[in-house]
Amino acid sequence: MILMTLMVCMSMITNTPTVYDYSFKDMEGKTINLSDYKGKKILIVNTASKCGFTKQYKDLQALSEQYGDKVVVIGFPANNFGGQEPGSNEEIQDFCEKNFGVTFTLSEKVEVKGDQIDPLFKFLTNQENPDFKGEIKWNFEKFLIDENGKLIHRYRSAVNPLDKSITSQL
Repeated sequence: MILMTLMVCMSMITNTPTVYDYSFKDMEGKTINLSDYKGKKILIVNTASKCGFTKQYKDLQALSEQYGDKVVVIGFPANNFGGQEPGSNEEIQDFCEKNFGVTFTLSEKVEVKGDQIDPLFKFLTNQENPDFKGEIKWNFEKFLIDENGKLIHRYRSAVNPLDKSITSQL
C-alpha cells in the first residue's frame, strides 16, 4: 500500500507541467521544442521594436554572448502593447539584426495576452513565483526558467537583462 501511494505521488510530481511541454516557431517557421534546452536556464522575453525598452535588445544580445553557456535567450515579438510591434516576422528579424546585432533566437510574432494568448505565455503568466503572476503589463517582461523547466523569477520591463538580479541567478 505504501509503495502504491508512493508511486501515485511520484507520478503526480513527474506530470507537473514545465516549459518543456511547450514549443514555438522561430522566425524561419521551424518548430523549436523548449525541451531541447533541458539542463540550461532559459530567459523568455516578450519584445517589441518600437518601445521605450527596445534598447534592451542590445543587452539581451550581450547577456546571450556573455552567459550563453548557462542561459538561452529567446525573444517573443508581440504587438499587444500600443501597437509597438507592427512589422512582419521578416521586418522584425531584419530590424533586430541591423540595429542590435541580435543572433539569439526570436520566435514568430505571438500574442502574449488576451483571447489569442500563446499557450506558453498563458502557462507562464499563471505560474506561482516569488515575484508576481497575472497578465503581462508591457513589452520586455522577462521570465527566467531553471535547468529543470521551472520558473525561477519574473521581471518587469524596467529590469535590464544585465541587472545583477538576473545575472546572479545564472
